[in-house]
Amino acid sequence: MIIDLPDTTVSQVAKQLVKVREEGGAVALGRVLTLVISARNGVAEAAIDAANDASREHPMRVIVLTTGEGESRLDAQIRVGGDAGASEVVVLHAFGAAASNEESLITGLLLPDAPVVAWWPEEAPTAPSSSPLGRIAQRRITDAATAHDVRDRLALLGRTHAPGDTDLAWTRLTHWREQLAAVLDQPPFEPITAVEVRGAAASPSTALLAAWLQLALDVPVRWHSENPETWHDGIRSVRLTRESGDILLERPSPGVAVLTQPEQPKHDLHLPRRTLRECLAEELRRLDPDLLYGRVITEGWEKLGPPETGE
Repeated sequence: MIIDLPDTTVSQVAKQLVKVREEGGAVALGRVLTLVISARNGVAEAAIDAANDASREHPMRVIVLTTGEGESRLDAQIRVGGDAGASEVVVLHAFGAAASNEESLITGLLLPDAPVVAWWPEEAPTAPSSSPLGRIAQRRITDAATAHDVRDRLALLGRTHAPGDTDLAWTRLTHWREQLAAVLDQPPFEPITAVEVRGAAASPSTALLAAWLQLALDVPVRWHSENPETWHDGIRSVRLTRESGDILLERPSPGVAVLTQPEQPKHDLHLPRRTLRECLAEELRRLDPDLLYGRVITEGWEKLGPPETGE
């Protein structure tokens, strides 16, 4: 069910939400958090679809805020039932002076006594934690993959990092980190002496994987920015060097990785690129600060040298 509220106020939207619940169209009980999405119209629907899918694991209220220029005005839309997954969605389109105070637009619609997560699917504030929406959120989600200059965005994330910040470029690494950790948990237990990471120049996940390995192993890490036209976008390979020989985890094509180890047969592994829904759902599972990400984006990034370019 979709309810349109043109030229409205936040108070009227809140009253309509109460009315919908009283009439049995939506149930507030069981909502575990409020997800606030700040997005322009071009990406808002994709973000809503991902949030609706994630809501089946995390029932929540989703508030979507888009802003624009023009005469002061607030248009709203409430989505419940089949149009909102297991959540209730409030879409706010604010224009002109009505868009000048994002915090006041949101606070009257938050679930009482429930955590708040802020998500910027595309362009994020310079310092998310001190932005109007970031100040009211326990967790703040950005996506460095949408930046024009990946290195500048990661450096900025490191300089402005605050507990509660995270980035989907880091979340996309979960399966890579699991595979590499599993390999190092097997004999022979020899120290790693060098690391090489290869991936697309536009992939912040490649840089964060290199920074994580730099922090975790404290050995020289070389990372290469490559032209993805010759293979595919994202991370291509990780090579770990130790005395008995190299360990190579390589993804020659999307979805499939090949693990090569000394004196062992090659293993094909299922390693698909993670969907937006999967990444968002993972981030919503934990509302405490991601301390490891904080160390990687600050300490690990500072230790990591510049990338090497080439095919």
